[in-house]
Amino acid sequence: MHMKRLTRVAIPAALVALFAAPLAGAQTCPAKGTPPSYPIAKKIAQTDDYHGTAVADPYRWLEDANSPDTQAWVEAENKVTQAYLAQIPQREAIRKRLTQLWNYERYSVPYKEGGRYFFTRNDGLQNQAVLYTMRSLSDTPRLLLDPNTLAADGTVALAATEVSPDGKLLAYSTAASGSDWNEILVRDIETGKDLADHLKWVKFSSTAWTRDGKGFFYSRYDAPEEANKLAGVNYFQKLYYHRIGTPQTADVLVYDRPDQKEWQLAGHTTDDGRYLLITASRDTSPKYKVFYKDLSKLDSKVMPLVGDFDAAYDFIDNIGDTFYFSTDRKAPRGRVVAIDLRKPQEANWKTLVAESRQTLQGGHMVGNQLVLEYLADARSVVKVTDLQGKPVREIALPGIGSVSGFQARRNENETFFSFTGFTTPTTIYRLDMKSGESSVFRQPKLQFNPDDYETRQQFFTSRDGTRVPMFIVSKKGLKLDGSNPTLLYGYGGFNFALTPNFSPAYLAWMEMGGVFVEANLRGGGEYGEAWHEAGTKLKKQNVFDDFIGAAEWLVANKLTSPSKLAINGGSNGGLLVGAVMTQRPDLFGAAVPQVGVMDMLRFHKFTIGWAWTSDYGSSDNADEFKALLKYSPLHNLKPGSCYPATLITTADHDDRVVPGHSFKFAATAQAAQAGGNPVLIRIDTKAGHGAGKPTSKRIEEVADIYGFLSKSLKMGEPVSAPTVAAGAQ
Repeated sequence: MHMKRLTRVAIPAALVALFAAPLAGAQTCPAKGTPPSYPIAKKIAQTDDYHGTAVADPYRWLEDANSPDTQAWVEAENKVTQAYLAQIPQREAIRKRLTQLWNYERYSVPYKEGGRYFFTRNDGLQNQAVLYTMRSLSDTPRLLLDPNTLAADGTVALAATEVSPDGKLLAYSTAASGSDWNEILVRDIETGKDLADHLKWVKFSSTAWTRDGKGFFYSRYDAPEEANKLAGVNYFQKLYYHRIGTPQTADVLVYDRPDQKEWQLAGHTTDDGRYLLITASRDTSPKYKVFYKDLSKLDSKVMPLVGDFDAAYDFIDNIGDTFYFSTDRKAPRGRVVAIDLRKPQEANWKTLVAESRQTLQGGHMVGNQLVLEYLADARSVVKVTDLQGKPVREIALPGIGSVSGFQARRNENETFFSFTGFTTPTTIYRLDMKSGESSVFRQPKLQFNPDDYETRQQFFTSRDGTRVPMFIVSKKGLKLDGSNPTLLYGYGGFNFALTPNFSPAYLAWMEMGGVFVEANLRGGGEYGEAWHEAGTKLKKQNVFDDFIGAAEWLVANKLTSPSKLAINGGSNGGLLVGAVMTQRPDLFGAAVPQVGVMDMLRFHKFTIGWAWTSDYGSSDNADEFKALLKYSPLHNLKPGSCYPATLITTADHDDRVVPGHSFKFAATAQAAQAGGNPVLIRIDTKAGHGAGKPTSKRIEEVADIYGFLSKSLKMGEPVSAPTVAAGAQ
């Protein structure tokens, strides 16, 4: 989240002409061919006044996903898209190879509770990972919960699990068809049978058991109107306590703020069982206010502990009345502080681990030591200190990659973590906290040889002189002649850091002769809060400039050329792709915006969109409206322009970024496109924003995208599958 001081670097002369290239609508369209025959989308006389500026919205009717007109349009668009994709000969071979690559064992990081270990495993092509438990690491794992049995088509996912401290009960959340709405159920771990407990209208919630295992805290909203449950605005979240064996109607309201409709409330119980911590956030910015409640005293009040939406405060653990937090308060790259509950004022905080040049991502207390996760230029580093912050060791990692895990109680001397890289399938390690030694717990095997590929990190200069990193992943021996089909991926928002991560899809792309590039744009969390804020609100254009800068570097250095370069991103990354393809359509051969935020003037009027104003700003504000209108993908599509071949993806149950964004963007882009490049939209059914998507749907979606790209970038037939078996090295 935090970055070094930015320095201005001269822009290479070779790139000056690219920066000066005309925007969409200002050039003639060289694209040849006949575009698909798109369904007719009616236009309505809808105009809104924004601070004296009239803005037309002729496809407003597409925001209503339940209307007969919208459903007819969706069906017609899907027919056009599937007919186009069906004519691509490479698609079936790509789908078969993806199926082969996806067919490998995948494990989650184990955690221990009540004398049992818990983890998930997918045997390869299962739509959903299965939850297992075992008494010891040498035991045969016992199946505890198989979400594949909850729906025949695999569209009900296990969203979260939380085991009671005594290891007897499992509270688990399910999500249907990709929706953010969850339901919480409770299972007896010994018998494997569910109890009668069933909680609904849960969204963006933690599950926090009391120490006695008699109940848990969770967050929910009031029940919405059925017809509007996937699009209605979510306000007034409340924190409840549910006692096992009682109906949801009997749940006790623990904390709410009727005076603060935007506050989101997350509960967490301390391991000693004494305290309930309540973290309040009021948007997606990493700035919190933390309260506590003493559970050892009947009718104790909820009291403020730390913060006033001024910084991040992430609880690590407590020892009695001393609470340990990682925070970026007065430390943009993060530090660890100890706060005494009896004198919590900032003047009394004790800094245990000071801010460093690396970005602190999180902390854990294991084996009476602190395990701290850092990012160094978007790659993971793990350090261990004692409880006073004195360095103990750095955990050796296998290479350039990302780690996660380290869940354990303070007094335990073992924990587990995962390591993954672009060409390293996620491997699970057991860490001995006494010796510092780590050993492989589970390692997947795939039909590929990781030694055939290489990952390198490259820094480039953005438009304003900012130094920005990106990862370039390819087969070894890459020729720099501008002919390589390249897929450039980015996100750039909400303090989220893009780090190396394994995907069978990346391997398939490289086997097809492609290069995969991941750019670490401003707006993310790679270098701390300063890096994040440099890509927000009135500075959002920096994110797009960074992405354009990455593309220009790839072209200038002959890794690829515009006709061979595709861009991809999802959600906020879909916005990124939409904005950049309208600003620099000449720079790309294809664009794939997925579940993107495309209407920057109305995003805050649906579900949880209001919370994104911390990153985007709001059209309700005059200055922010001007900035939003300037880059909003929907509003910058210009009739008669030549846009790259475009495949837009969304889903009917996306209640994070409602599909109306993509619907309106597709209809507008199809009407604006002047040349023969296709503008298609792929609308998935019984699917949502992405979380919990069944394996079968993931494979089909990637096959469609890669089939589309193979045609758009003129890639030819995919490379045949290799036969070398290899795992993470």
